[in-house]
Amino acid sequence: MNELTWQAIAIVIYMLAMVLIGWYAYKRTSNLNDYMLGGRGLGPAVTALSAGAADMSGWLLMGLPGAIYLSGLVEAWIAIGLTIGAWLNYILVAPRLRVYTQVSKDSITIPSFLDNRLRDKTKLIRIVSGIIILVFFTFYVSSGMVSGGKFFVSAFGLDYLTGMLLVAVVTVGYTLFGGFLAVSYTDFLQGLIMFLALILVPIVGIFITGGFGETIASIQAVNPEHLNLFASTTTVAGIVSSLAWGLGYFGQPHIIVRFMAIKSVRETKQARRIGIGWMILSLVGAMGTALVGLAYFQQNNMIDENFDHETIFIAMGQILFHPFIAGIMLAAILAAVMSTIASQLIVTSSALVEDIYKALFNKSASDKHYVRAGRIAVLVVSVVAALLALDPENSILELVSFAWAGFGAAFGPVILLALYWKRLTNIGALAGMIVGAVVAFVWGSVPAIKNAVFGLYEIVPGFILGLIAAIVVSLITYKPNSEIENEFDETLAIIKSEKE
Repeated sequence: MNELTWQAIAIVIYMLAMVLIGWYAYKRTSNLNDYMLGGRGLGPAVTALSAGAADMSGWLLMGLPGAIYLSGLVEAWIAIGLTIGAWLNYILVAPRLRVYTQVSKDSITIPSFLDNRLRDKTKLIRIVSGIIILVFFTFYVSSGMVSGGKFFVSAFGLDYLTGMLLVAVVTVGYTLFGGFLAVSYTDFLQGLIMFLALILVPIVGIFITGGFGETIASIQAVNPEHLNLFASTTTVAGIVSSLAWGLGYFGQPHIIVRFMAIKSVRETKQARRIGIGWMILSLVGAMGTALVGLAYFQQNNMIDENFDHETIFIAMGQILFHPFIAGIMLAAILAAVMSTIASQLIVTSSALVEDIYKALFNKSASDKHYVRAGRIAVLVVSVVAALLALDPENSILELVSFAWAGFGAAFGPVILLALYWKRLTNIGALAGMIVGAVVAFVWGSVPAIKNAVFGLYEIVPGFILGLIAAIVVSLITYKPNSEIENEFDETLAIIKSEKE
């Protein structure tokens, strides 16, 4: 068999595994809580790896290695910022969000939690935040489908539309039927595949390139500053902007929803250890892949300015391993793309059903009705996303950076205040969300504004101004509410008792 056949077999095995997991989850899904939140029964390992896989997407296996290959360790600041942000997310958000969402009327989405937590009789918080999630995640899902289509073009020479539809059909299929459990279980397996691939490539590669000393010498022969975190091209604003990516974690619905689904507060500590360990080793593996790849190319006179640097992981997998193992490496990239698509689909479905449809039109239907509506929502969002992804030239991939900043600035400050400050009000939260989202959008889309502050990433002003708006408006509009204060105190008491 030729190389493509071996690689295709590996991809088919991977796809079949995803479908089987979806079927297994479907058999375990009986009500809306199961479909949207897995019955709040996730273990720490599944919570940690599914959150990591949902978070990283193709950036971990293509974007980061490509940036390190091209520009060196100066591009590692974003990885440092993300690691710090993820660790703080587990410390500050995970325990309180797990308990508070259950105490506050068993909320199963972020918008419904904010609505219940703040006793928002207008339902504006729920509807506005649901719309924000619906709009941005539709584009996010579409960008993932574009990535999937381009993956099959570059790896197998397939037609773009065929590759895009293949990724869409399999991912939508297991999400549609299996819901949150299917997404979490498949993300867990995908996280393992990504982890093993990222560890294996640099370890084997460094033996091929002659060990640490030879590898470092070869990298420095290409560029003496390649291994310098503070290279001459580094600016303070650039470092701050990269580190600021970590602020986005507090407001990413597809990540923090995992904290709502874990079995107990006690298990969040174990999930944190697993999740951050996975993240650090995976990021180091991604950067190691790029550096080993650069050394190998230098030693074998393969340095080419026309080389697509974002495919360095694919290239090294095909160079170092048997075609079947290289196919597993390719499956790791597909896993990264599909895990994020699935996570965003289920959160978008939740927002459409739980936060818009349920809030506005139908409050008394059966769970079966809402589960059916959730599946229809997945299908509708998927069709719209696929239509947006039909033309690869109409790429919306640049919106991913904005969406991360938008979600982080809109939801991050409000989530933190809702969990830690009794005096947050519904009007204050709404003001914080709107100010954060608008500032991030304007700052990121008007070059003159961004360039005037040395290219500072839009999440920084968006997060800060959103936080200030939420606090100031809440102080102005605050009125004591015994129900809200009792829930806040009950949450703290439960957390304290579960940690003991």
